[in-house]
Amino acid sequence: MTGATGRLGSSIALSLAQRGYDMFFTWHSSPEAAQETLENIRKYRLDSFMTQCDVSKVASIKNAFSEFRRHFERLDLLLVSASSFYATPVGQVTEKEWDNLVDTNFKGAFFTMQEGASIMQHQPFVSRIVTITDIAAELVWKNFAPYTAAKAATQHLTKVFARVLAPRVLVNSIAPGTFTINPEWNNGQDLQEELKERIPLGTLGSTTDIMGVLDFLTENTYVTGQIINVDGGRLLC
Repeated sequence: MTGATGRLGSSIALSLAQRGYDMFFTWHSSPEAAQETLENIRKYRLDSFMTQCDVSKVASIKNAFSEFRRHFERLDLLLVSASSFYATPVGQVTEKEWDNLVDTNFKGAFFTMQEGASIMQHQPFVSRIVTITDIAAELVWKNFAPYTAAKAATQHLTKVFARVLAPRVLVNSIAPGTFTINPEWNNGQDLQEELKERIPLGTLGSTTDIMGVLDFLTENTYVTGQIINVDGGRLLC
């Protein structure tokens, strides 16, 4: 799993460990959070490990998979979750911001999936890749163009890999709606209540909502190439 140190990512990683998965996850710039996540995971699955990885760099992704192979002989589930998200208003986007957002959210997803596929294609059982994208891929956010474009591209990649890797590997995407709100993303404004009004189900999402879909995808054997929105109906508005 890439990107297991954020609030949602760490919760998903812990939930997978509770379901019996030995975990191997990457972290980028939060060693304390990564160590805390690993310690929590090892309460359930002692043979779990982590490594630092900058998914915007192909060499770093390859190194992470080399480290994975040191500990494990099989790959049942690859969760592509690493992400970078911050406002970039059109007209003010710098090349550095573009490269960071596109390389982390799109390029990193592609090469992570490619490396994972190189293992999974040769295994004598059906394995799964799940990308974590965003309903923003279907929305028009004027202040987040590089991010939303990268997530839309990753959803397309999901379908491409599903076509290429069938029937040995099932590839799907989970697109969360609003789950957590960081005031730093919104200039310090508390938008939680405002956002709830835009969600027909009237509440923010939780890890349980994501895990319900992930459980389905890891058990089902006839679903591939799908983008599953988990958004409380927000795309209806």
